Amino acid sequence: MLEAISDFTTWGLPQNRPIFIAGPCSVESPTQVMQTALGLKDSGIQFLRGGIWKPRTRPNSFEGIGSQGLQWLKDAGNAINVPVMTEVANAKHVYEALRNQIDVLWIGARTTVNPFSVQEIADALRGVDIPVFVKNPINPDLALWIGALERLQQSGIRKIAAIHRGFSSHADSRYRNIPLWEIPIELKRRIPDLPIIIDPSHIAGKRELLFDLSQKAFDLDFNGIIIETHITPDKALSDAAQQITPEQFVALKKNIVLRKSAAENPDFNAELEHLRHEIDLIDEEILQIFAKRMTIAEKIGLCKQKNKVTILQKDRWDTILRTRIEDGSKKGLSQDFVVNMYNNIHKESIRHQTKIMNQDSGERKTE
Repeated sequence: MLEAISDFTTWGLPQNRPIFIAGPCSVESPTQVMQTALGLKDSGIQFLRGGIWKPRTRPNSFEGIGSQGLQWLKDAGNAINVPVMTEVANAKHVYEALRNQIDVLWIGARTTVNPFSVQEIADALRGVDIPVFVKNPINPDLALWIGALERLQQSGIRKIAAIHRGFSSHADSRYRNIPLWEIPIELKRRIPDLPIIIDPSHIAGKRELLFDLSQKAFDLDFNGIIIETHITPDKALSDAAQQITPEQFVALKKNIVLRKSAAENPDFNAELEHLRHEIDLIDEEILQIFAKRMTIAEKIGLCKQKNKVTILQKDRWDTILRTRIEDGSKKGLSQDFVVNMYNNIHKESIRHQTKIMNQDSGERKTE
């Protein structure tokens, strides 16, 4: 597990928390990136971002301006006295970025998914003191995400942070990449000192969703946000729909409500402790009810065993799911919550029934 991770307080930033990062999805020209940077000059960002190499899903689309854009990005950062960061996907990118004195690197989702590529980058960074951000892999694989962080740490990198940019899905969604907040929350639980920022631009896929996602990031006590900004977003050569102008970024940042992770008010703390105690009592009841439900599931498994009936009864499962969704909606529970909960209940019920139904056959195998 990761050790000796340096949190943002050791990075020498002018403002340790929260972190605001902005800049174009892609560096397109010296004028474009400089004008975008100048628009962000007084916005309070800690880093200016800009993509140089853009991994596209299909060929014959804009795949980045290439190495010549690194100096344009660096010049723009120098103009507003802000460190600059860019994405690297292989060792060549790393060497080019370091040669042009890029201050911070990030590893994208398409690279994080490949341990060979991450190891190549980690090897290229061995002995280099530079901050590296790691985006989550395309699919919701927490172990793969942590593995990428570990590879960097083993190469000697100590200034490591994570970026949550959502996960690809074939399901219908209002988002470009579904957030699945529970995954970065679990990452935060496992590695408490690891800085984690949120990428609302890639989660949203459209600019009208950026504020709500940004606010949620801070409400969930993450360390900051990275927002794609462009001097003329609608003319951007990549991801135009999710970019905003520097002025819109300033307005978004101004309207975000920053909350504390704790309060010193004794009345508040006493009330919170009382309410948490009530939650603890309810959780105990819930667990007892679940245990009782599984006891009945085992009895059902015994009945099915005696009558040689399959465990899965599709019509019954369809009825349960439909009626529980309807009932949950009346009680103010979201469909996603009810479906996820009952999928887990169903999975556990099948496990209990399988144990009962295969009991005799297991005994016969050992005779």
